[in-house]
This record gives sequence, structure tokens and C-alpha cells, in this order.
Amino acid sequence: MTSGFHVHGPHDHEVEHAVEHGARGMTGQLAVITAVLATVGALFSYMGGATQADAALAKNDAAIRKTEASDQWNFYQAKNARQAIAEVALDIVPAERRDAYAKNIEKYKADKEPIKAKAEELEEQAKAFDEKSEHLMHQHHRWAEATTTIQVAIALAAIALLTRRRWLEWGTLGVASVGVAIGVAAFLKV
Repeated sequence: MTSGFHVHGPHDHEVEHAVEHGARGMTGQLAVITAVLATVGALFSYMGGATQADAALAKNDAAIRKTEASDQWNFYQAKNARQAIAEVALDIVPAERRDAYAKNIEKYKADKEPIKAKAEELEEQAKAFDEKSEHLMHQHHRWAEATTTIQVAIALAAIALLTRRRWLEWGTLGVASVGVAIGVAAFLKV
């Protein structure tokens, strides 16, 4: 049985007021700002991780091409060594065997050119992948800077809420703006 007598705690009236009329003022603004910043920060963080993974893949591709180029250069050197041996043999073998060594020398010379071209092509591919990796790491750093700046803005929002300092709320918006600008620069690959 209720007597109709109800005692409110010190904060009950404020809680009931906020529920009935919605969060207003600084608290509501900071809640929305924080939610938006957390979402933007999560997107920036994802993009930072994705570009870092892409940079690592490009660096891996560069390493593979360098290894393939090294293999080609080793093959080229082997042909070069065989050619040199055939050239020395040409001077010391009997005359009736010189034609075979002369043909081998020409064969080795002809074999070397496509091998050299392939090695140089692989080196160019490795260089391109290295450059791509460097560019992606620069972009990753931009995303990381944007994410960190957004996290600082979220921390400022918490401090503003706890201290009820309006200037900190404006500081939150200022720092968040810088973070978004850095994120836009990352998106534009600047």
C-alpha cells in the first residue's frame, strides 16, 4: 500500500528532468560530439590499418621482385662465366674443336641479353613496389595522426564534461576539426 508520500534523492529530479525533456545543454552536446568523434575515429583507425597492410604487401612484392632479379643476375653471371671459359678454351684447344667453342661463345652472348633485360625489368618492378610502399606508409601515418587527434578531442570532451568548462567544449571542437582535416588529407593522399 502506498501512502502517496515520495522522497526524491538529491539527483533524482535532474535525472527525471533529463529523461522527460531529453539531454540538453552541455551534457547533451558533448554526448553527441563524443559519439560522432568515436565513429570518425574508428573509421580513421580502420583506414590506417588498411593502408599499413597495403604498404606491407607492396614491400613484400618489392622483396620478391628483388629476389627474382637477383636470380636472373646470377643466371646472367653463369652464362658470362661459361662464355669466358669458352673464350679461354678457344685459345688453347686444337683448331678442329675451335668452331664448337666459337659457336658456344655466340650462343652465350645471345642468351645473356634476354636474361639481362628480365633482371633489369624485375629491378624496375621492385623499385615501383618500394615507392608504392613508401607512399602508403606516408598515408598510414596521416591516418594515425588523424586518429590520435580525434582521440585527444574525445579526451577533451570528457574533461569538458567533468569540469563543465565551455571553453574546453570549444577546444574539443577545434582539436576535432584539426583531426578531420588531417583525415581528409589522408583520404586525398596528400
